[in-house]
Amino acid sequence: MSGLRSGFAVLLGRPNTGKSTLLNAVIGSKVAITSDTPQTTRHRLRAVLDRSDAQVVLVDTPGLHKPIDALGEELNRSALHALSDVDVACLVVDAAQPVGRGDEWVARHLAASSARRILVLTKLDLVGPEEAELQIAKAKKLAEFDDVVGVSAATGFNVGGFVESVVGLLPEGPRYFPKDMETDQPVEVMIAEFVREKVLRLTYDEVPHAVGVVVEDFEYDEDRDLARVHAVIYVERDSQKGIIVGKGGERIKRIGTEARKDLERMLGSRVFLDLVVKVKRNWRRDAAQIRRFGYGEGL
Repeated sequence: MSGLRSGFAVLLGRPNTGKSTLLNAVIGSKVAITSDTPQTTRHRLRAVLDRSDAQVVLVDTPGLHKPIDALGEELNRSALHALSDVDVACLVVDAAQPVGRGDEWVARHLAASSARRILVLTKLDLVGPEEAELQIAKAKKLAEFDDVVGVSAATGFNVGGFVESVVGLLPEGPRYFPKDMETDQPVEVMIAEFVREKVLRLTYDEVPHAVGVVVEDFEYDEDRDLARVHAVIYVERDSQKGIIVGKGGERIKRIGTEARKDLERMLGSRVFLDLVVKVKRNWRRDAAQIRRFGYGEGL
């Protein structure tokens, strides 16, 4: 199609700045998992917005942070690697948090890229107009930007404006993905992530960071319109396993019930979900195990 704009736009920022929530708002469905826990995003995920005049491939990345283990190092590597071949780089800054050294560190990497740059101030629903203006003024000093956009993905405010900003900076080019494709993530990875999201939301303390999920078996019974999933939730200590299982298995049952709702929506069929919890000690310090889980650049 003549005049089609297409390309890749990466979302970069500190943990919990709202990158995944913004991506879901742009796509119009739940593609990336979200929670209030840092390091929720562990995969470099690409989601596709296809329009008659443009195809935008949004790249969600783990939040950039000071790593304390091999997992953190791998997630940072994955996020920064996403800068290497994109057309637009978006610095995502939380309007409700002070602009600080973490944002400066991310901005320095962004500034070293040859991509066009957009400053995106998220969570505007949490601040007033004057505070938002002050935050924008501070964030604009972090780097040179081609555009500045304020959004609230939670309310939908100016999500369309963000999309138009990205499209305006993309070159003319081909469609990189089929029109009906929302994400490049394998279905097994999506299933594992939806399960992990429910663990993050229903547990506390040190448990969320220690959780890894692997789908060990997935099959679809066409005659019964039923997807059978067997997934393993890994933790690092027996005490964490006890927390996830819960008294009388109550919490693991709730995790499964809530995850199944997302899986049935995603797969468009009934789902039988079998979850077990296993201990794999100190897996976050084992680079080989991190890659086996598929986190960072593991897949």
